[in-house]
Amino acid sequence: DAANQIVIPTLVSTLCICIVWTPLFRLSGVAGWLFMPMAEAIVFAMLASFILSRTLVPTMAKYLLAGQVHPGLHSDEHLALPKGVLGRFQNKFEHSFHNFRISYGRLLERIIVRRGLFAACFLGASVLSLGLFLMAGQDFFPEVKSGTMQMHMRTPLGMRIETTGRIVALVDDRIEQILPGKVSGIINNCGLPEGPHNQAFIPTPSIGTQDCDLTISLKDETSPVWNYRKLLRTDLSARFPGSVFTFQPADLTEKILNFGSPAPIDIQVSGPDIRDNYQYARLLVNKLRAIPGAVDVVVQQTMKTPTLFVQGNRTFGQATGMTEADIANNELMTLSGSQTVDPQYWLDPKSGITFPLNVYVSQDQLTHYNDLLTIPVDKGDNDPKGTDMQLLGSISTITPTGTPGQVSHYNSMPEIDVYVSTEGTDLGSVLARVKKTVADSKADLPTTAAVDIRGQAVTMHGAYVELIAGLVVSIVLIYMLIVINFQSWLDPFIIISALPGALAGIAWSLFLTQTRLSVPALTGAIMCMGTATANSILVVSFAKERLALHGNALSAAVEAGFGRIRPVIMTASAMVIGMVPMATSNSQNAPLGKAVIGGLIFATVSTLLFVPCVYAIFHNTSHTKPRRPTDTGHENGKEAA
Repeated sequence: DAANQIVIPTLVSTLCICIVWTPLFRLSGVAGWLFMPMAEAIVFAMLASFILSRTLVPTMAKYLLAGQVHPGLHSDEHLALPKGVLGRFQNKFEHSFHNFRISYGRLLERIIVRRGLFAACFLGASVLSLGLFLMAGQDFFPEVKSGTMQMHMRTPLGMRIETTGRIVALVDDRIEQILPGKVSGIINNCGLPEGPHNQAFIPTPSIGTQDCDLTISLKDETSPVWNYRKLLRTDLSARFPGSVFTFQPADLTEKILNFGSPAPIDIQVSGPDIRDNYQYARLLVNKLRAIPGAVDVVVQQTMKTPTLFVQGNRTFGQATGMTEADIANNELMTLSGSQTVDPQYWLDPKSGITFPLNVYVSQDQLTHYNDLLTIPVDKGDNDPKGTDMQLLGSISTITPTGTPGQVSHYNSMPEIDVYVSTEGTDLGSVLARVKKTVADSKADLPTTAAVDIRGQAVTMHGAYVELIAGLVVSIVLIYMLIVINFQSWLDPFIIISALPGALAGIAWSLFLTQTRLSVPALTGAIMCMGTATANSILVVSFAKERLALHGNALSAAVEAGFGRIRPVIMTASAMVIGMVPMATSNSQNAPLGKAVIGGLIFATVSTLLFVPCVYAIFHNTSHTKPRRPTDTGHENGKEAA
């Protein structure tokens, strides 16, 4: 009988939670594949629990509860409580809960009498509380405490690799002095990555011998790395003038969210004239550095890498018979090796392994400017005519100049990247100010160039839109489903009236814990919506049964709250307690737990106080007064099935 009486509320509750989680199945982007396993687990677990509630649970109740009698059935019978410590604890708990339930019933009666005023105040407070979301800030995924930091150092352009190595050794010592006893080791990777393939796929800003990547390992795996970064930025920049220090994400999740970019915001200036793009990027950097919370604002590409430009003298070349190709081939052979101009390989007959052959001049013979001028130049044909060997300096002009250290393209157009990171504030507010700054700088943009903002921040905006849209669609689907099951348009509206209170609870939980809005927090909101709706269904369905029994809407509302307080509190408490470890953990899912805890606490209050008031307002057609729950056959704390 109990199973038959709760089949519709249980079915509707199960389907509501499943429908709320279904949008995560189709959510595109990074948020989708991160949370799809969670959505699948919840949907299938709810479906399985519904099947078990209709089959296994009633069967076990038949056999396990066969000899028990409720004390309220006969005045001279009392339920035998278990003995021992657990029995005394249960007796005390039941007595305390009974007193709490009676107090709640009396409070609900007084609220029902002033239902209009209470409903207006509660709804107004809930709506006003939603404004806290605007103060919370927006992040894609929250940064957690970590045991690793990733720092990049760029010394003055053109610095030789050995000099860069000496500077980075001093930087290592200074880092250990700034963070005494906290650093377990530092790994330095200076210069260009080996091969163009690694340079294309390794997320590093290194473009030359002046660059170094530093991986700083900390002894404490839960270190507040954001505080350490602030100290290192200030001290190292003052200690090593001329060097630029920036930080990149160290954990794998942040690297994935940045899609290989060293910063969450990537402003790309693309156009046919790379030098005009660079000048506009430098102008933009000066404005972006004034944005509060924007740090490590740098231009990735360089345009003034020290270079010696060799230009052949055509007059001398014509007189000596040397062409520009002869000058280039001999210069490349000397500086880079024969593999550049004439690739040759040797096959080992024993192992079958092919080895590249490269003939080049030893580096210790190319240490001065005069060594470059005295590079011999010939035509590479063993000189059949017996002409004299020429020197590079005698048939060419060598001038110092600045050239691009890295040339990037987007859709075949040269482009310049401006990287912007955040520190001490949320990503959403920095992104909004970056967009405003870029819009205000349109007048300085070259007529042939275009500006695009890419990176994690843009992906975050898309994920937010999809999650919020999925939440709205889910609520609409829930409403339509309840309409079908209740055969009413009014009762489903009363059921979902508990959701503003849940949203208010989420807003307050994020505000009080100083947690920013993020994809995990929005996912927790989706989870909270399903459970809040399920609890509200229990109250409204029971009120509907009592209204059909005696026709008094006010009494039905009081009896619904009084009769369903235990299952509502049990359901909410189970999820709240289960979310405590996640909410207090050092993980990126901590906002999910905080959102669920705050949302369910407020949703429980809304379900037990606000929903009965709304039910009484819409269903009361006369000026009757509510009867006490003890007048309806629920004495001694007895609950209806």
